[in-house]
Amino acid sequence: MIEPKPLRVGMVGYAFMGAAHSHAWRTAPRFFDLPLRPELAAVAGRNADGVRAAAEKMGWASAETDWRALIERDDIDLIDICTPGNTHAEIAIAALEAGKHVLCEKPLANSVAEAERMAAAADAAAARGVYSMCGFSYRRTPALALAKRMVDAGRLGQIRHVRAQYLQDWLSDADAPLTWRLDKAKSGSGSLGDIGAHSIDAAQWITGRNITGVSALLETFVTERPVAGDFVGLGGHGATGADTVRGPVTVDDAAIFTARFEGSGPGGGQTEPGQADSGPIGVFEATRFALGRKNAMRIELNGTLGSLAFDFEDMNALSFYDAADGPDAGFRKIQVTEPEHPYTGSWWPTGHGLGYEHLFTHQVVDLIQAIAGNRPPSPSFADAVQVQKVLAAVETSAESDSRWQKV
Repeated sequence: MIEPKPLRVGMVGYAFMGAAHSHAWRTAPRFFDLPLRPELAAVAGRNADGVRAAAEKMGWASAETDWRALIERDDIDLIDICTPGNTHAEIAIAALEAGKHVLCEKPLANSVAEAERMAAAADAAAARGVYSMCGFSYRRTPALALAKRMVDAGRLGQIRHVRAQYLQDWLSDADAPLTWRLDKAKSGSGSLGDIGAHSIDAAQWITGRNITGVSALLETFVTERPVAGDFVGLGGHGATGADTVRGPVTVDDAAIFTARFEGSGPGGGQTEPGQADSGPIGVFEATRFALGRKNAMRIELNGTLGSLAFDFEDMNALSFYDAADGPDAGFRKIQVTEPEHPYTGSWWPTGHGLGYEHLFTHQVVDLIQAIAGNRPPSPSFADAVQVQKVLAAVETSAESDSRWQKV
């Protein structure tokens, strides 16, 4: 058997997303037969002691304190960007121009202009056989991938409603300290871009239709937070008391918007007699203040022939209502663990569920297969630009008293 050629990876950033990506690069070749063999060549971070410790813990062969060193190295083929959004454009464009493939975490950038520059660089690189992908990892949830397959097959008929929520509660404590995610200069936005972007991408991907307009409301519940104290994981607590130094929160804590999707598209099914297809309508909500909800990424689609519903807190299940079964049938629960379901055949026996980390492994698998096949991976930077345009339209609408804003 011929040993696959290596795909030597350099990763920038080693915190939460860096850990998830590291696990994926290590795990993918152990469960999937891949045309290229990923090698964890180097990880970069600004703190020398921290990045060396991360490299040892997460299995990287070496460490750098400047991302530019990764791009200059001849023994690195792909740059994996796991840093705050304000750094994405500079790193990604430099990597692509240097002939490195790029995997970039979402949202693609902090502005439409930056995202469009990245997409232009990606297009130019693709013409040279250098590819890029944006990390909208929820696309790799087997249940959501099955939902996409069912919509494309016309099982829901013409889509009428899209209902999407992303609910967390890790910022509910007003004394949880400031992090880069609460600084607009670094993160671009709050719950809107951090988690709402996932819902936007999933909705557009599953339906096969882009959002064309929105009416939005953004809210910041806690306008100042403690500067002192280390923030650990997703729920640390800083110092409290009257003399605690507090800094401004410059992003939204919650986002709510209605949306209109474009007319007939791949997910629309056949327009039935007497029914116009002006595009589905949607309702979106994203918050990190929903007490009791830890990672409830939910989406429901209602069509003329049936409905689908998903909640990531029950990530191995997909609920399906088939109108042909009659009103007494109700929703059926599909356990998405069968070998014929997306991705699951490479893992455990039927009924043995997967977890959050598997999304990133599937992302690596799809990316490697695309690169080896000399074809653009998905979601592309252009797909991510469309999400960025929706995020921008939501912010513009919220700033103008929820006025309807075209995307």
